[in-house]
Amino acid sequence: MTGKTKITTPTDREIVITRIFDAPRELVFRTAMDPALIPKWWGPARLKTTVDKMDVRPGGTYRFVQHEPDRTEYGFHGEYREIVPPERVVQTFEFEGMPGHVALETSTFEDLGDKTKLTITELLDTKEERDGMLLSGMEEGLTETHDRLEALLAELQKGKRR
Repeated sequence: MTGKTKITTPTDREIVITRIFDAPRELVFRTAMDPALIPKWWGPARLKTTVDKMDVRPGGTYRFVQHEPDRTEYGFHGEYREIVPPERVVQTFEFEGMPGHVALETSTFEDLGDKTKLTITELLDTKEERDGMLLSGMEEGLTETHDRLEALLAELQKGKRR
């Protein structure tokens, strides 16, 4: 499964995303939680992502904005509920284009030695919300996002070896 994002639906309200990254857990966690690095990997490459805010602490909030070349913007925001470095992050996730549809995301970073298994469990309020998320292009966008994260992790590790 290294290098391939897998999406499953174990229940009517859950989406589970898994990917094994070729990088140590501490680096994957740090890269996922660093506002300076988010624009380098979060979202499709054709969109420019900016971090409007990212207060990484329980009760802190984040907001990312993706920008199309035609200046269309897509906002995403949420609140951090739990942060246990480098093991786990629980946060909410809401696409501003569909207000009121809030997912509870639990991300776990499993140490596999020189690799890390990232598992993200998205819990939505209804089956319809879950299905809507899946139909939104989520799989394609997540796969590209994870590919970009994998490339950035390789670049960061290469820089450390010099």
